Amino acid sequence: MKKVVRIGGGSSGYTLLNGLKELPIHITAVVNMFDSGGSSGVLRDELGILPPGDIRRALAALAEGSKGEILRNLFNFRFQDSGSMSGHSFGNVFLAALSSIYGGDIEGIRKASELLDVKGTVLPVSLDRSHIHAILDDDTMIIGETNIDVPKHDGNKKIKRVLLEPAAQIFSEAGDAIRAADIIIIGPGDLYTSIIPNFLVEGMHEALTQSKAKIVVICNLMTKWGETNDYAASDMVRVILEYSGLQKVDYAICNTAPMDERLVDAYKLEKKSPMLCDEKLKDYAEHIITGNFFSEADIARHDPHKVAEIIAGL
Repeated sequence: MKKVVRIGGGSSGYTLLNGLKELPIHITAVVNMFDSGGSSGVLRDELGILPPGDIRRALAALAEGSKGEILRNLFNFRFQDSGSMSGHSFGNVFLAALSSIYGGDIEGIRKASELLDVKGTVLPVSLDRSHIHAILDDDTMIIGETNIDVPKHDGNKKIKRVLLEPAAQIFSEAGDAIRAADIIIIGPGDLYTSIIPNFLVEGMHEALTQSKAKIVVICNLMTKWGETNDYAASDMVRVILEYSGLQKVDYAICNTAPMDERLVDAYKLEKKSPMLCDEKLKDYAEHIITGNFFSEADIARHDPHKVAEIIAGL
């Protein structure tokens, strides 16, 4: 079977992996590990574990077996009462428990993979505990994923550079998977908080350059205030190339189907807009695949089955 590696994090990773698992491929999800907000941030700070949120999403997405749907719902369940568990995801707490029982984050992930009958492999990009730092165009430094993701500063200011402090090293198994891959998928997801941090870990550049895989970028459907204001698809791919050290990607998958005006208007309230598939994209991608990759819903999401069909045909 072809070996497909997806690099990234966030809720969009759940959607994409859900579609990819239907293909006759071996999937490895290499997951961003630098969250600092919400349930993941609390567990990270209080228990000293790796933030489990994106790992949880990847495990839930790839869960199979007769009880897969039940386990996915359970893993994604979030406590809503006003008690001490409020805001925590069951899956995050469960992963924290497994890590404690079996003596480490990796063993906890492996045991969860067994329980969920996961198709493929879920790996953290790094085992090091590090935080994302963003330097804005006025040289202001924003520390922590959650403060970049939900800006408390002026979100109109552009991000000039992001870095990890302290430095983080690539997890060896993640590096091995990248080197052995036939296809590497980057995105979709929040550019500076879910995607780029993966390319900041030491050893990632070497793994990518030693891989013979075709590189595929799935361009975001929407811009994000505070991160990608006014970005077109070419801007997203250009930034990925800048941080990954790659010269060009093999494929860029870019939605060109119009969205419902009411949905676009709703996103305008969040200062977000559709990310346009522009002419300059051809400067950064050998092949551009356009079409209707949008899932008709009340939120902007890629259709996992449409995207999986494209990946299957590469």
